[in-house]
Amino acid sequence: MLDTPVFASAAVAAPHRLASEAGRAILAEGGNAIEAMVAMAATIAVVYPHTNGIGGDGFWLVHEPGGRLHGIEACGPAGALATIERYRGKGYDILPAHGPEAALTVAGVVAGWRLALELSRALGGRMPRRELLTDAIGHCREGYAISDSERRKRPDELEALKAAPGFASSFWIDGDPPKPGARRRPEPLGAALEQLAHAGLDDFYRGDIAREIAADLERIGAPVTRTDLERYNARSVAPLTLKLPGLTVANLPPPTQGLASLLILGIVERLEESRLDSFEHHHGLIEATKRAFAIRDRYIADPTHLSRPPAEFLSDAALMREATAIDGKRAAKLPLREADDDGAAVWMGAIDGKGLAVSYVQSNGRAYGSGCVLPATGIHWQSRGASFSLDRDAVNPLAPGRKPFHRLNPALARFDDDRIVPYGAAGGDGQPQFQAQILSRYRAGQNLATAVDAPRWLFGKTWGTGSTSLTCENRFDPSLLERLDAAGHPVEESGRAYCEGFGHAGMLVKHAKGQVEAVHDPRSDGIPGGSDAR
Repeated sequence: MLDTPVFASAAVAAPHRLASEAGRAILAEGGNAIEAMVAMAATIAVVYPHTNGIGGDGFWLVHEPGGRLHGIEACGPAGALATIERYRGKGYDILPAHGPEAALTVAGVVAGWRLALELSRALGGRMPRRELLTDAIGHCREGYAISDSERRKRPDELEALKAAPGFASSFWIDGDPPKPGARRRPEPLGAALEQLAHAGLDDFYRGDIAREIAADLERIGAPVTRTDLERYNARSVAPLTLKLPGLTVANLPPPTQGLASLLILGIVERLEESRLDSFEHHHGLIEATKRAFAIRDRYIADPTHLSRPPAEFLSDAALMREATAIDGKRAAKLPLREADDDGAAVWMGAIDGKGLAVSYVQSNGRAYGSGCVLPATGIHWQSRGASFSLDRDAVNPLAPGRKPFHRLNPALARFDDDRIVPYGAAGGDGQPQFQAQILSRYRAGQNLATAVDAPRWLFGKTWGTGSTSLTCENRFDPSLLERLDAAGHPVEESGRAYCEGFGHAGMLVKHAKGQVEAVHDPRSDGIPGGSDAR
């Protein structure tokens, strides 16, 4: 299943073919990487609804040709009516994953597109907004084939999801999941995107679309109000960076888990050097993941409520302290909190002919988000607020206006030889783990396609599993798995060579001489796409 990478002067990578095609077309018409990404994001919001949508959140990492980094945080806060008292009074001990009460945060995706396009214009981008949304609107009006990934997906708490207002009529056919060959035509969503193309993206928060969204949310009993929409804006943030031998890696600060992704890389770098795919290599990555997640779970919260600056954890002394605590032969037993999503997200990348590079993640939280589809606009709303706690003393307690913890985190590496590498993955708690696995392979000399294709493991209690284990695709050397298991890593093989639970991942490289190489995961429905337009 090894995919053939694209080599061109500009390229994109996405987990769905239609999204890649939308981005490639914008590059071919002279658009830049940000504009291509907006076209991809709009398209994949339509054709991959089990993973993302315009009712969700997004995070941008943008690298200018001159080296400047930009971060965009496009995640919404809890609504004005989303209080602990509300949920306790309704008998909840934890926040629900589906239904109107799960639709408790403002959607940030469209505000992120708007802020990204402002940056694009400052960098010379001139593509009309309508052109960027044309493909997405067309798929809504003309219909699209339901993806293999969506047909295979069996969401958690299915009965609650099916009971969510609008879910069954929007996503299932005659009460059953879609079958091979099925098509979908979400015309209300197409009309909403048409309105955004005509009136501007701000209409989502302060215009006619906002009015329809607010009325539908109120009608179904969700705690987000029109005032919440009116007050929301995405914001520019300073990315976190970490210098490693030969490269600098970047990610986003809280409320994302970008810090955890950088911590894994920084801790592993301070362990004894090991051969790729050796016991020491994988053991080190797993143990670094445990220590990174322990820090993440204690400290990552709404950025206005942090107890310590994230950069403190990336100092040489702090990273060495974590590395020294790792036993090179035995697995540590560290508690991990339960994941609050099932890895429903998309990572996409783009690099244009001038070297502008984008790493982007977009998600609705769990599969299909809250499951609630707003009838006037066809927007299905996210469930990201499930990561809040109803305990006031928790790291992330629910409160109106507060932002939830996010597993979404786009990554980018800048090598000392001038290679620029946007990379990332979907997969909840798996995102930092998959990022570390594919980047470590590329750093060790594997080409992009091999690094992304290679078998992966996933550590932790992810997606509702009952025990903490090391779940592995079945292409690993059995003797390696035996050694890991004997060292205290309880190994469980997935039984499959390629499994969506270990992806979707992608990487692009802008080589020093100008050529762009791109690849996306064979575990997804995606392909890379290239253009030689300058």
